[in-house]
Amino acid sequence: MANLADKYGTDVEIYIKALTTTIHAETPTGAPAKLHDLLEQLGLERHEYPADGPFYIWHTVPEHLATDEQKRLANRTIPALLLAGYEVNCTPDVFVEATYRQAVHDIRTRAARPATQQPAPASSPSRPAPARRTP
Repeated sequence: MANLADKYGTDVEIYIKALTTTIHAETPTGAPAKLHDLLEQLGLERHEYPADGPFYIWHTVPEHLATDEQKRLANRTIPALLLAGYEVNCTPDVFVEATYRQAVHDIRTRAARPATQQPAPASSPSRPAPARRTP
């Protein structure tokens, strides 16, 4: 069963499924499990067909969310997917530039914050310091 990710050679295609209001995120046939896991971590719901042995896997934005929230969630996944090295395409009817830019800003802000770290233990220099001569 071909899908848009297979057709366009991308890792993720985000779009509104025809004749519905459902936002889909399709991955190519045989996509790695870590991509599916990342999409789920980002808040998308996984679907498989047939249920007894997935031949076709896709993700959707949760339909219980309001329309604006659905688009916000879809747009916030894009920078995370790009950062993970995936090629993503999102159709104009889903893409909201302001939301995307805010998600990029949030990722940069988190990356710029220094992690709370314990000070490194004092270690001896790799070579001894030269002895001082006194006159």
